Amino acid sequence: MAGLQGAVESTAPVSRLHEQRSYDLADFPVPTGREEEWRFTPLRRLRGLHTDQTLAEGKVSVETDPSPEVTVEITQRNDPRVGRSFVPADRVSARALASVREATIINVPAEAITSRPTVISVRGDEAAGAAFGHLVVDVAPLAEAVLVLDHQGSATYADNVEIIVGDGASLSLVSVQDWADDAVHVSHHHATVGRDARLRHTAVTIGGGLVRLAPTVRYAGPGGDAELRGLYFADAGQHLEHRLFVDHTQPRCRSRVEYKGALQGDQAHAVWIGDVLIRAEATGTDTYELNRNLLLTDGARADSVPNLEILTGEVVGAGHASATGRLEDQHLFYLMARGISMEEARKLVIRGFFGELINKIEVPELRERITASIEAELSSASPGDS
Repeated sequence: MAGLQGAVESTAPVSRLHEQRSYDLADFPVPTGREEEWRFTPLRRLRGLHTDQTLAEGKVSVETDPSPEVTVEITQRNDPRVGRSFVPADRVSARALASVREATIINVPAEAITSRPTVISVRGDEAAGAAFGHLVVDVAPLAEAVLVLDHQGSATYADNVEIIVGDGASLSLVSVQDWADDAVHVSHHHATVGRDARLRHTAVTIGGGLVRLAPTVRYAGPGGDAELRGLYFADAGQHLEHRLFVDHTQPRCRSRVEYKGALQGDQAHAVWIGDVLIRAEATGTDTYELNRNLLLTDGARADSVPNLEILTGEVVGAGHASATGRLEDQHLFYLMARGISMEEARKLVIRGFFGELINKIEVPELRERITASIEAELSSASPGDS
């Protein structure tokens, strides 16, 4: 189904939805589910991350395998570098910042070009208690780096990731949410893109009972370029939610958003919110966002809400698109007419659906792993359900 089928219009301008920010947890009332930013999230499944209740302490470990050019520091919450590049915009982000004890800081020196990806592994040991995390990625001017965040295991986890891309620098960041089925993960990625800097941010969400990931991009100088990519595969009972906000505050900046998802099984639910704001001072902006969803079985649901607010008439381009539907019969029949079985034809079409995004991932080992995960998901479903 082409066009905007399945899209739901927001009840308020993008600028108003994102205007509340505070370090003080008390400034964010406990959400009820009626708020615009929470209406798709099943709050009862957050295990209290959004409430005032005291939570038992969970067990999550963070290990870092840095490129030789990169330095890694473990610091305390009161380090002035923690929380300096963003202000929390919702209650869980504020609670994570207030509750975290230690933060990991990744520094890429000016003009350094890393020789291999830096990998940060986040592992959960149990989902019974809550854990909080904080990561700062600071890429100095004219540096180039690739970073992988890899989440696995069982956990109830809320974290903030600060991403600072200095003037003329380039960062490719891939965040993989490959949690166990009982995991709950609420994460906020706050990116600041400097003058003539480049950010490639990829979210891959294939595991977890409930995952809510919110990447935000703001520009610190003209000429910044940000690409936000994502792919997700939701099974029965999974809730996978991605909420993006691109805030164009500087002239002559570019943004591209492309997320694709597939869903199968009863009560598989995916939510994609794409908010783009072009402020009056952001003349010469070039932006486009796209979300596509494949419903592979009955009982699956995808909510897709692209929002674009333009406060200046001087833009290079601005647009969005959203599409949700089933596999096209003609694609399957074309392959089956050439002797390919129904099951294999279905897999080939879905491989093609995700293939372009997977091929853009900068780490070959991750491309292979993600492809294998999608193959495993497809093998678990009956071809007759498509």
